[in-house]
Amino acid sequence: MERTVLVGAPLRSEDSRTVDEHMEELRRLTDTAGGEVVGQMIQRIDAPTPQFYIGRGKVDELRELTTETEADLVIFDEELKPDQAKNLEQALSVRIMDRSELILDIFASRARTREAKLQVELAQLQYLLPRLQRMWTHLSRIRGGIGLRGPGETQLETDRRLIGRRISDLRSKLAEVAEARAIQRKRRQGEFRVALVGYTNAGKSSILRSLSGSELFVEDRLFATLDSATRVVELEGGHRALITDTVGFIRKLPHHLVASFRSTLEEVREADLAVHVIDASHPDWEEHKAVVDEVLHDLELDGGAQVLVFNKVDRLTHGEEEALRDRVRALERTPAVFTSAVEEAGLEALRDTLLARVRSLLTPVEVLVPAGEGELLAALHREGEVMGMEENGVHLRLKVRVPAHLLGRLRQVSEVELTEI
Repeated sequence: MERTVLVGAPLRSEDSRTVDEHMEELRRLTDTAGGEVVGQMIQRIDAPTPQFYIGRGKVDELRELTTETEADLVIFDEELKPDQAKNLEQALSVRIMDRSELILDIFASRARTREAKLQVELAQLQYLLPRLQRMWTHLSRIRGGIGLRGPGETQLETDRRLIGRRISDLRSKLAEVAEARAIQRKRRQGEFRVALVGYTNAGKSSILRSLSGSELFVEDRLFATLDSATRVVELEGGHRALITDTVGFIRKLPHHLVASFRSTLEEVREADLAVHVIDASHPDWEEHKAVVDEVLHDLELDGGAQVLVFNKVDRLTHGEEEALRDRVRALERTPAVFTSAVEEAGLEALRDTLLARVRSLLTPVEVLVPAGEGELLAALHREGEVMGMEENGVHLRLKVRVPAHLLGRLRQVSEVELTEI
């Protein structure tokens, strides 16, 4: 594990609790990447300095701290310009990373599917291109380590022209993947589709695993899972939902990374319902919610139906949960439910909400179907919700809730009498 010193440079206007929370998040990111935090320094600033981001005096203090702690690496909570990072490395004689580079490295180590690996490599190379000279210096001193995974050392030794060519190649491959994903979404038309979104570690994967009963990797770490997963969740009345878990967000998420994952996040646009999962036990849940809302807005993915899910209420006392419910009712116009993915029956409120949404998309009708229309009757039972049925040997009269595509099919069958109720 690389010995790491963390540096925060918040504006003077930020309150102390927010600064502490942001530094704790940086600590957790470092732990996720495999670093050992051996020191921390914070300097409040009015504005970043062009040379070092922090003041020259603080650079001297930081040099003493890295020497005392025998640190190999310094990570800034802010995004550094290439010249600032280069100047800091020369002044401190240790490797410098910023928050964006750290997040990119975590994504590189966590990506499993071909699509996720392509997305992360593209974002890493776009971040690397203006910093290429500094990264070459890294390679003369160290092999591997935090910040040097993903594209690999040989890729970092190439020149700008080759990296530009690789970026173009990656974009082409991701375009092909996006087309395949679009075909998959088209095949799912007629299904009730749900997309889980939320801040990292809010519990999206835990919710999907509990709802579907399937095995999904779950870990109490930031960005434990990156690869989107879709599972079938059975609901009452023969209904079901296709629920997709999307990548988690975090504040100051590198814009190259957001752009690379855009095709994956298109699941949110195509979904019948976006479920925004929020860690109810986190003191900064409102900031986390605002971060997710901002990213979705920037990607123009915030126009559909949405429900808020406040997860991990099992970590709250009864009084804390009641206070949270009151605050949400006062602040939010979006429907909200309160859940626990680890308690028995902790997701019943979410199941009820999903079922209500499914039914809201169905049209109640009464149909008279010839007994010989076996395929159509099977579709009514499979895709609709049969509320009642009478049979006279020749025809079957059914009261059933049906989705729009099945309603259109019924209207095209001349032998079927159809009445909306």
